[in-house]
Amino acid sequence: MTGPCESISTVRVRYAETDTMGVVYYANYLVWFEVGRTDLLRSLGWSYREMEAAGVSLPVIEAHCEYRRPAKYDDELDVRTQGRMLSPARMEFRYEVVRRADGVVAAAGRTVHAAVDPAGRPCRLPPRIREVLV
Repeated sequence: MTGPCESISTVRVRYAETDTMGVVYYANYLVWFEVGRTDLLRSLGWSYREMEAAGVSLPVIEAHCEYRRPAKYDDELDVRTQGRMLSPARMEFRYEVVRRADGVVAAAGRTVHAAVDPAGRPCRLPPRIREVLV
């Protein structure tokens, strides 16, 4: 993954994030996707907190994750995140979770988000986000 709207977040697998087989429990990847998109937005100059304070929220309206190789306790992982506009009111984030030790992609996925106002109605994404996401 490469592109202008990309960030890399590093996480280390905690014991509590694994199942009885010693493998990362599948739902944790969605949590790490959130880490990635939060870091990406922050790197673009606007945090989720600031966006919500300005009256725009980004609920997830679609999520997909493909599990390719297991990650295990104490693995160091890079969450590579890219963002792009789908419409003036929707955006997509794509993710790869890569084991640092060997470069293997443990999981890949995407989430789609709708911009909504405080009443929960669709609204346009703020210009400062639309301008940087292509």
